Amino acid sequence: MVNRLCVHYGEMDSVIGPLTLLKTDFGLCRIDFGPAEKILPLIKVWLKKQLITAELEYQQESIQPYIVQIDEYFARKRKLFDLPLDLFGTDFQKKVWKGLIEVPYGETYSYKDIATMIGSPKAVRAIGSANNKNPLPIIIPCHRVIGSNGSLVGYGGGLDKKEILLDLEKHPSQICS
Repeated sequence: MVNRLCVHYGEMDSVIGPLTLLKTDFGLCRIDFGPAEKILPLIKVWLKKQLITAELEYQQESIQPYIVQIDEYFARKRKLFDLPLDLFGTDFQKKVWKGLIEVPYGETYSYKDIATMIGSPKAVRAIGSANNKNPLPIIIPCHRVIGSNGSLVGYGGGLDKKEILLDLEKHPSQICS
């Protein structure tokens, strides 16, 4: 088992609704759509599935630096995140998630584009599965992945949130560096 002394969580409000953030001593490891009271049972199942034995502790101040950067993103003042991340997943999933981070702000790629980008051109379905398991939506911009025909497809937070995020990124001239 992977041992962590403590996993902290906290909440924030955003233009796409409440978000619950989870971090280890090494970095942000999960963002969930919804308030902590509804998300905590899912987080506990996820921790167990990731073989993380830890005390889960509410600590809003611990996640404050992450909230600041996410707020800046929503305010169109940030295109890139420079937060420490602690990713839990298979090697392939991590490869896909690192590829997603390379999708430029304001652009969209298809699953096939991502598959080609990471050197696995025949793994389109596996890319979709890894995309679906992305533990850090917004930070790892899975919302920038669309169907090969240009349609909006699947998003853990719902297509309405995906559309809001894509619309938010369509106006880069409003971004401050």
